[in-house]
Amino acid sequence: MRFKYLLIIIALGSGLGWNYLNKESNDVISISERSILINDENYFIKGVCYHPVPKGSSERNFNNIDKDLSLMVEAGINTIRVYSPIDDLEILDKIDKAGLKIIIGFGYNQNGYYDILSGSFTQYIEKYKNHNSILFWELGNEYNYHPEWFENNISNWYTALNTAAGKIHEIDKSKPVSTAHGEIPDNLAISSLQNIDVWGLNVYRWDDPSTIFKEWKNLSSKPMYLSEAGSDSYMTIEKLGYLKGENQLAQADANSKILNSVFKNSNIVSGVLIFQFIDGLWKAGNPEKQDIGGWAPNSIGVPYDGAPNEEYWGILDIDRNKKKTFEIIKEKFKNN
Repeated sequence: MRFKYLLIIIALGSGLGWNYLNKESNDVISISERSILINDENYFIKGVCYHPVPKGSSERNFNNIDKDLSLMVEAGINTIRVYSPIDDLEILDKIDKAGLKIIIGFGYNQNGYYDILSGSFTQYIEKYKNHNSILFWELGNEYNYHPEWFENNISNWYTALNTAAGKIHEIDKSKPVSTAHGEIPDNLAISSLQNIDVWGLNVYRWDDPSTIFKEWKNLSSKPMYLSEAGSDSYMTIEKLGYLKGENQLAQADANSKILNSVFKNSNIVSGVLIFQFIDGLWKAGNPEKQDIGGWAPNSIGVPYDGAPNEEYWGILDIDRNKKKTFEIIKEKFKNN
């Protein structure tokens, strides 16, 4: 079946908005000033970062997709963020059928797997650009923390990123292009990335990211979402009344306050993706067991011990048992 494509550019108020009609049966994704719209209605991202690696493995797989989607729907999650493309039509169809949207992330150097360096990311976009589950395309994940990957010159990354975003606009006029930037971008990033439509920011500012919304308002008029936010469920020290060791209460309390801040500033921020859906036993040691430790750059703002224990970030444990934070997220997402 063939479909006609239509590019509609709409001037809205004092700002320029745009939307692209993808195919006749698809949702219409648009941007109006600081907002993301689907079918002309405000779409607020209530999301989760999703990288399902089973116990004992270091490779992502979707064997539990049906259960995972059921739990996401229960929690009021409407958006999934993945760090590399899902090249499986059946999985994308299931996400769409569940009523969720997905942010498809592309890495810079992924050994040729739909990455930016090889240019193969364009093949994925050509293949799936008409799929209704996809909210937008996201390039990179806080690469600004790693100039060493780009000959110690972060401008090299910004050039590659802006060029890639321009190529996506040529191929797919139905969806915005974003990037997941570590913290607030500086003037070099903003000025270099004119082809970025929506900004994702990975933000860890203890249990209250409120200040970043004020900073963003003064920096840019484009939509912004928190591409990562949250807390792990392990305390490396006893602090603020939270005991050392696995501490689901600390995680739940932190996520509650973070989400309160996000919803309170919904006139500036277009949503949030909680990091992450399940614990990642593959990250810091033996993938057969849960290890303490691991490190992420610029993460000392993690509540409440300033130590990001990489294998304890799930809102579910590796066996899909709900942590305390699951019910908190469910309550916040369904009541806002």
